[in-house]
Amino acid sequence: MIMSVLATQSLTKQFGSFTALKDVSIDVREGEVYGFIGPNGAGKSTTIRILLGALKASGGRAEIFGKDVWQEAVEIHKRLAYVPGDVHLWPNLTGGEVIDLFGRMRGSYNQKRKDELMELFSFDPSKKCRTYSKGNRQKVALISAFSSEADLFILDEPTSGLDPLMERVFQECVAQEKAQGKSILLSSHILSEVERLCDRVGIIREGEMIETGTLEELRHLTRTNLTVKTKEPLTGLTGLKGVHDVREEDGTVHLQVDGEELELVMKHISGYGIVKLESAPPTLEDLFMRHYEGGGAER
Repeated sequence: MIMSVLATQSLTKQFGSFTALKDVSIDVREGEVYGFIGPNGAGKSTTIRILLGALKASGGRAEIFGKDVWQEAVEIHKRLAYVPGDVHLWPNLTGGEVIDLFGRMRGSYNQKRKDELMELFSFDPSKKCRTYSKGNRQKVALISAFSSEADLFILDEPTSGLDPLMERVFQECVAQEKAQGKSILLSSHILSEVERLCDRVGIIREGEMIETGTLEELRHLTRTNLTVKTKEPLTGLTGLKGVHDVREEDGTVHLQVDGEELELVMKHISGYGIVKLESAPPTLEDLFMRHYEGGGAER
């Protein structure tokens, strides 16, 4: 039986009369990467602050390793590594000194793994932290986290400031931790990153979880992208149920189709003599935009 490493149940947080979180339930299992997505102001950071024991929930429960996140935060943090999206460091210490300091504060860390990670991230540990770019400050936090031998990683926009090559290194590190049975809660707005790494995804909007599941389970909510070229001019699409965003470029028609209406739309298209047909599965970005279309998600 797969154990839950992190679990919240009906988690609620109020700031005065404002409800920041309402009945948020999350379940991160052993050895999985869970994507936690939503726009700014959706409630991601508030949830993470509660999980870290930095903020007390107004209602509901939150447990990590079966321990209450508020009452047993010290014990939990012995097995947890956290990377924020905006890392602040001691300006007069070098990057290497900060990584070592984090390791000593934790009690132990893997020195060999630390050296490997510094090489992978092309990181110079001899420079003072005040000279580091945002990307290099993120590297300090990531190297500290991945050399810590933690059982759970809470990563809040962890690749902020990293270039694409370093993002790939980060993704490889996540895959390695997962292969060792570690669990990762990944909060990100980079949907391609979530799609590439995560086993399951939870979407939060205005403080409420609106969908949770594997990517395959959630894709039924999204539209399939079609690119079509026909012998005769293709007409009548806009009047069909489930068809969206129809546009034509040089005789080729691009459109999106709701999954449940795909068969009907294909029958219509085939009557015009199909010359070329390309079908792309919906991406997480399609799913995300569909949930938030119409606005109102930003605070």
